[in-house]
Amino acid sequence: MVAAADERHYGWVVLSNTTLGVLMVTINSSILLIALPDIFRGLGVNPLDAGNASLLLWLMMGYLVVTAVLVVSFGRLGDMYGRVRMYNAGFAVFTIFSILLTLTWMTGVAGVWWIIVLRVMQGVGGALLMANSNAIITDAFPPDRRGLALGLNQVAGIAGAFLGLIIGGVLAPIQWRLVFLVSVPFGLFGTWWAYRKLRDTGIRRHASMDWWGNLTFAVGRIAVLVGITYGIQPYAGHTMGWSSPLVLSALIGGTALLVAFCFIETKVGEPMFHIDLFRIRAFSAGNLASLMAALGRGGLMFILIIWLQGIWLPRHGYQFASTPLWAGIFMLPITLGFLVAGPVSGWLSDRFGARPFATSGMLVAALSFVWLLLLPVNFSYWPFAAALLLNGMGMGLFASPNRAAIMNSLPPAQRGVGAGMSTTFQNAAMVLSIGIFFSLMISGLSGSLPHALSSGLVAHHVPAASAERIAALPPVAVLFASLLGYNPIQSLLGARALHQLPAADASYLTGRSFFPTLISGPFSDGLVVAFGFAIAACLVAAVASWLRGGKYVHKEPPADQAGSVALERVWDPVRR
Repeated sequence: MVAAADERHYGWVVLSNTTLGVLMVTINSSILLIALPDIFRGLGVNPLDAGNASLLLWLMMGYLVVTAVLVVSFGRLGDMYGRVRMYNAGFAVFTIFSILLTLTWMTGVAGVWWIIVLRVMQGVGGALLMANSNAIITDAFPPDRRGLALGLNQVAGIAGAFLGLIIGGVLAPIQWRLVFLVSVPFGLFGTWWAYRKLRDTGIRRHASMDWWGNLTFAVGRIAVLVGITYGIQPYAGHTMGWSSPLVLSALIGGTALLVAFCFIETKVGEPMFHIDLFRIRAFSAGNLASLMAALGRGGLMFILIIWLQGIWLPRHGYQFASTPLWAGIFMLPITLGFLVAGPVSGWLSDRFGARPFATSGMLVAALSFVWLLLLPVNFSYWPFAAALLLNGMGMGLFASPNRAAIMNSLPPAQRGVGAGMSTTFQNAAMVLSIGIFFSLMISGLSGSLPHALSSGLVAHHVPAASAERIAALPPVAVLFASLLGYNPIQSLLGARALHQLPAADASYLTGRSFFPTLISGPFSDGLVVAFGFAIAACLVAAVASWLRGGKYVHKEPPADQAGSVALERVWDPVRR
């Protein structure tokens, strides 16, 4: 029998290693957002050229799509063959493809597609890590300490998405390959450490693979996410592609496959997705809350980047080329909020249960979105920073208790697949939020941006035909230019047209004030719609968090029922 002190020491070994793995995965989920301009320049590709929007979107979303699709299957494999074994393989796969990304030798469009493919394979390693890390932590910690442990892990993961913006902004201007190389030493160390120190302590349950379930789930999820990816791109003269036959086929066909998947999972003997787990109120309510919170949080990152890079930073004297780095720096308060509130709420939830902290966290997050909505587009920084800090604290207050409550509700033999299911909701929400928030922003911009752009250009001696041509471009091109930290007018007009203008007009149009001032009004219209959705998502998450019930830890079945999985609602005797 291992001494209690040794078990406590092993728990912290598990937590430190899994937190390193999750932090590495989430940093890489966002690091390209800031590094994209330098990557495209390094490969000799203009992302704003016609036809290159797909490259831009797949570089951003390919990694997220594969992690969203595979985590349930990998969690199931962890339950069957050992969670530590699957986790260790994830560290190795992630590290191998980080090295290959660093060594990319191709240029041009072929080089971009090569990076996309390698990023997808890197995402396979990330899915292995994310699918099993929470289950390994749950196995290593007793219920009275899981909240703090899972909270630290969860907060590190969420904070990693924002830290990736800063790391990408620092490294990419030096050399774009460094954004991939930075993961290699941590991956090598983590792989060695995981193989040396981690051991399987959870219940392993051998079962046959649910091939039909895996196939319908993977194809259905990929089809839906592909449909969302192409739905925010222009199609046949429309600002977005939601009426495209390809998009409609992907969304309808993918949804039909997911419905078929749910039916299959109720019929097979060993399903990959245990629908019965949703009979546990703490599990189902926690996952609904997690889904809605991730929808609000995921879109916020993109809105803030566009807001800072495309409008606020240029209007306050920053060059367009330097805005990606400064956008990451000015978003630090949200990360600080996560780091302050997350561990504290996780520790407190071990004593008092998740409901009060998760519910209040979502109400605080909704309040922060109201605060951001009331700010002028050209805000003063400190009120903006305070709103971000409040948002981070609200999300941190929610995330740790919610994840601990989800994991505590699971039977030991189902922790891998349950963690995978929970991570699937969260990762899918990140991809879905991109489609939702981009669509909402484009809808807000499309009403007023064309006229504002056309009249503004004509007023500075741009020929009416050229002004109308630029004004007719889909708003997504403007969003992409702002997201990448490009000078949009310089990119849209072109060098030849600028040389034909009076020098004073050309200088003003490509300076730091014309485009940010021009887009401020239309962007404000988009913010109202987007932040309104985020507020609604947080309020739904708050309701779901409150409806989860009192503190609940799954009770082990009696020894003579060890072969079965108990899914009854066994509530803690002390209702909290």
